[in-house]
Amino acid sequence: MTFGARCRARREELGMSRAQLAAVLGVSLSAISNYETGVSFPKENLLLRLFDALQTDPNTLFQDHYRGGKDILSRSERTLIQRSRALSPKGREALLSVADTLCAAQEEAAPAQTEPRVIPLYHSSAAAGYAAPVFGEDFDYIPVEDDVPPGAEFAVRIQGDSMTPFIEDGEIVYVNHDPLQPGDIGIFWLDGDMLCKQYHKDPAGVVYLFSLNRARADADVVLTPSSGRRLACFGRVILHAPPLPGM
Repeated sequence: MTFGARCRARREELGMSRAQLAAVLGVSLSAISNYETGVSFPKENLLLRLFDALQTDPNTLFQDHYRGGKDILSRSERTLIQRSRALSPKGREALLSVADTLCAAQEEAAPAQTEPRVIPLYHSSAAAGYAAPVFGEDFDYIPVEDDVPPGAEFAVRIQGDSMTPFIEDGEIVYVNHDPLQPGDIGIFWLDGDMLCKQYHKDPAGVVYLFSLNRARADADVVLTPSSGRRLACFGRVILHAPPLPGM
């Protein structure tokens, strides 16, 4: 049985609810739940209060049946707890106050955690199939968490149905500046408009910008070398794209 399970068993044996134990310890109800399920462990300055609240000896809660019944507390830890329990209530409060102060000082002295990496998320109110401009547009910073590809350099919210079902209306896509390969999805600037399309360039220099939603083939763009239109690519969408249409 784990430490958390023993705490729960002892609490229930005393007829105490999680809310009552939380009130005694001065922590949230979710903290008690996390202690009992093993999600987190009480800080050192809470352990004495926990032992008192559950009216039990520390070794009873810390004994590890999976290790032959041996205690998982060190000798110095057991000595500290036993001496603290021998103090008067006033002395115990003084000891807890000192422990709180030492823990707070230790946390302040600990190296600061590295700030999470953030990337800009660009917004758009453009028409179907368009994406927010990468430059000169309002944006928010979003943290790079587990659901963000590690190579993402910025994000764009896509509007419209021309890229469904691979990119839904309103979905955020993540973009980097890797060179485009045939079949890649890109964020393009075309004569002042922003587009999210699948890219292909044939040997004759003709550029095709395809909609992934082939029901919206009317939104495809074909640019010949002599078209005179201005095209620039702002980045490659990090997405496993389907094969090029008809190729």
